[in-house]
Amino acid sequence: MKFINYLESIAGISIYPMASLLIFSIFFVFAAFWAFRADRNMVDQISRIPLDNDETQSL
Repeated sequence: MKFINYLESIAGISIYPMASLLIFSIFFVFAAFWAFRADRNMVDQISRIPLDNDETQSL
């Protein structure tokens, strides 16, 4: 028996894909909103973190 047959036999299983899509969409919209509203200086400073060798510098 295929795995999909096991999933089809569970009552109410169809809500999980919709719930996960909703959670992902809300997170994506929130992340995009934050990215557009963020202070440019903070974004520039965060973008330089991987290239920075000084570990004592803080945000």
